[in-house]
Amino acid sequence: MTTKEKPVTVIGLGPMGRAMVRKFLAAGHPTTVWNRTPSRADELVDEGAVRAATPAEAVAASELVVLSLTDYQAMYDILGPVGDVLAGRVVANLSSDSPQRTREAADWLAERGAQLLAGGVMVPAPMVGEEGAYVFYSGPRTVFDAHEPTLRVIGRPDYRGDDPALAQLFYQALLAMFLTALAGELQAAALVASAGVSVKELAPYMTDNLNLAAAFADETARHVDARSYPGDLSTATMMGATADHIVAASKAAGLDTTLPDAVKSLYDRAIAKGHGRDNWTSLYEVIKR
Repeated sequence: MTTKEKPVTVIGLGPMGRAMVRKFLAAGHPTTVWNRTPSRADELVDEGAVRAATPAEAVAASELVVLSLTDYQAMYDILGPVGDVLAGRVVANLSSDSPQRTREAADWLAERGAQLLAGGVMVPAPMVGEEGAYVFYSGPRTVFDAHEPTLRVIGRPDYRGDDPALAQLFYQALLAMFLTALAGELQAAALVASAGVSVKELAPYMTDNLNLAAAFADETARHVDARSYPGDLSTATMMGATADHIVAASKAAGLDTTLPDAVKSLYDRAIAKGHGRDNWTSLYEVIKR
C-alpha cells in the first residue's frame, strides 16, 4: 500500500472536519467518517467517504483516527465506549483544549494501547489543505513521522516536540493573539462609527496597523527571551498614556470599555512595578506573574 492509499478515519464533521475529509478523499485516501448527527456525512458519502455506523467501527477502519471535535471531553464521550478497538491506533486530536487536558488525554489513550498526536489547525475551514495552511503537532516523533505524509494533505505539518501539550500551547498562544486582534478591530470600528463614519473608510488603515504590529514580533521575542526591555524608542509610561486616552475616548462614545480597560490595566501594573521607563514589552513581567 502506498502512502497515498493509507486509510484515515475522521470523527467530527463540523466545517473543519468536512473540509479535512474532502482533502483526504481528493488525495486518494480511503476515508471513513462518523458524526453524532449522521446526516452530516451524507454529502461526504456521495463524494466517496465510507460512513461508519458506530465510533468503534470508525476507529477499526484505520490506523490513523483524526478527531475534529469541540474539546477533549468529546473524545472521552465518543471513544470511551469503544473498548479494545483503540489498541494500536494513532489518534490525531485536532480539537482545542488546555495543555494539561492534552497531557491527560495522552495518558488515557496510552492506557488503551493507543498513541496521541495532539494538533492545532491554524487556518479556518475554507483554507484547510490550501497554500499557507499549517497544523501544529506534538507527541512521539516516530508516530508523527509515520503519518506525516497523510497529515500533510490538510496543511503543512509543523512538529513541536514530544510533549503532547506543545502543539496546544502554540495553538492557544497564536489564537490569544488573533482573538485579541479581532476584538481590537471591533473596538476601532465602534469608535469611528460613533461619529457616523463608515467603518469601510477605516478598513485600509486597520490593515496597515495590523501589519505594523506584526513587524514588532522579532523585537518582542528578543526582549522577552533576554528579559531586557530597553526604553530608548518607547516606554510603558508613554504607551500607557495612550491606553488611558483610548479608554476615555471609548467612554465618551458610549462604548463598552472591557477591552481597553484590560489593556490599560496591564500598563498601570507594569508602571507600578517600576517599568515606566522600560519598553512596552515590559508588560510581560505583569502577564507572566
